[in-house]
Amino acid sequence: MSRELDPGSTIFFTLTIDGESLGFFNGCEGLSSQVEIEQRQEGGNNGFVWQLPSRVTFSTIRLTRPLTPDTTKVAKWISSVTTGVTRPTAQIAALRADGSEVAKWGLIDVLPVSWQGPSLDPANPGVATEVLEITHHGFTD
Repeated sequence: MSRELDPGSTIFFTLTIDGESLGFFNGCEGLSSQVEIEQRQEGGNNGFVWQLPSRVTFSTIRLTRPLTPDTTKVAKWISSVTTGVTRPTAQIAALRADGSEVAKWGLIDVLPVSWQGPSLDPANPGVATEVLEITHHGFTD
């Protein structure tokens, strides 16, 4: 009897920038794109409207995780933006708990747009988390 892999099992994510891993993340939102459509009416054809693609937009990606030693890698990448903007390629991979890959996405011209550190409050003993938001110009292989 073959065992099917459970697609609902726990998933975590890795972020790699130009081949350098920024570590593991337990949340990833915003992997999406949208094609804007222009409508054109054809003269003499009243029962039909052309739906033409015009522009593709990509949403900001939001990665979350508990604080780890890899947080310093994220800080280093963000601070490198202040000395000159180079837009590297990146890869996000979704992994199962055993480390096997579920899917991966290549991103073109990645740029960090936001980083939020933890709220350190002794009255609130929750897990210290960080949030990294990145933008990109599209998907690649």
